[in-house]
Amino acid sequence: MNADSKASRDVNPGGIDPDSPIAPERALVPAVARLNARRVETGFWPKMRRVATRSPFAVDALAVWRCARDPATPRTAKAMMLAALAYFVLPTDALPDILAAVGFTDDAAVFAALLAVIGKHLKPEHRAAAEADLKRLRGED
Repeated sequence: MNADSKASRDVNPGGIDPDSPIAPERALVPAVARLNARRVETGFWPKMRRVATRSPFAVDALAVWRCARDPATPRTAKAMMLAALAYFVLPTDALPDILAAVGFTDDAAVFAALLAVIGKHLKPEHRAAAEADLKRLRGED
């Protein structure tokens, strides 16, 4: 099979112009956003319970989760948040989380990039709720 025989026009020659701007209507496909939402719904809290004490960005992940559930957050930002959270909960990872010191590096990079793009949607109440969640998960309350 070669690239010319693939079904997607985005894979075939001439399908993507790397110099053109990213089109949100193609990058944030509703079916993909729904799949990410299901992954996050089933996997986020179990993963947070396992890694809350070890993850250096746990409060960011919790704040993003809170923001993604906020009805006031724009749909495009939610889809991007759900993609980052889905990557966080996936059992297969570029760098497995069990590796000491480097296991969360890829997840942290994803969250750093996400926050650089959509961080303006995170409200103080999302952060406050995330900090309270983290205290509960760590048994500090």
